[in-house]
Amino acid sequence: MLLYYITDRTQFPGDEPFRRSRLLEKIAEAARSSVDYIQLREKDLPARQLESLAREAMDVMRDAATARSETGSQKLETRLLINSRTDIALVVGADGVHLRSDDISPSEVQKIWNQCARGRGTHAVIGVSCHSPADVARAASQAADFAVFAPVWEKKDAPDACPTSLDALRQACLEKIPV
Repeated sequence: MLLYYITDRTQFPGDEPFRRSRLLEKIAEAARSSVDYIQLREKDLPARQLESLAREAMDVMRDAATARSETGSQKLETRLLINSRTDIALVVGADGVHLRSDDISPSEVQKIWNQCARGRGTHAVIGVSCHSPADVARAASQAADFAVFAPVWEKKDAPDACPTSLDALRQACLEKIPV
């Protein structure tokens, strides 16, 4: 099982600098706790602010990895995924991206990543938000590494989101990528 943290700085009260500070604290805490992936999902931020936040997130995650290695932890580093912004993920040296189901295809992202990251020997980790078993099948056929399937139940903060069902989740989990 993978541990996956999706950020949302708007969950914190206060002004923007305070929210940003609290978010970075939570990212550091997640990285120290050996969360496998952190998805930087701050959809309202302009590109420059998102890039700056992503760089800061990379720094606190690097510090957490150093602290873990000093305590003898064998766990690999927590990986950072940038929500829907391949350009920013490449610029900051993130591990990959998380795409909406209507974004560019995972296979196209991988082509862009391979062209831009030549010589770094990296593979983009690509996750895709999926809302039906058909979305998961499409993500798998387009070389996504995993799918995030939601919502299964009603969301209090998004009453317009149509929940699926546990049966739909079970069906989605039959695909060849982790869900």
